[in-house]
Amino acid sequence: MTKSNATQSVTITVDGGYFPSTVTLKQGVPATVTFNRISTTGCLDQVQFPDRNLVTDLPLNTPQTFTIDTSAAGEQPFSCGMGMVHGKVVVAP
Repeated sequence: MTKSNATQSVTITVDGGYFPSTVTLKQGVPATVTFNRISTTGCLDQVQFPDRNLVTDLPLNTPQTFTIDTSAAGEQPFSCGMGMVHGKVVVAP
């Protein structure tokens, strides 16, 4: 993860699962999470954030970046399009 006083970002590699499957971000610091799918293993061609009503395709070898709301502490779960592989973004105080 890259952190500075202004922003934070993390990349999750999608390769038969999410690596890492849990990422922690600091509350109140603008953040992005990038998903980079590098293999066709499993049902990971989509990612969904159910709490945000967001479903997005993850094209092979084409990073997809999302802005994460860090205004409040908590967890933002995500999963593959079929809901079988899970991960989460933790916003910590």
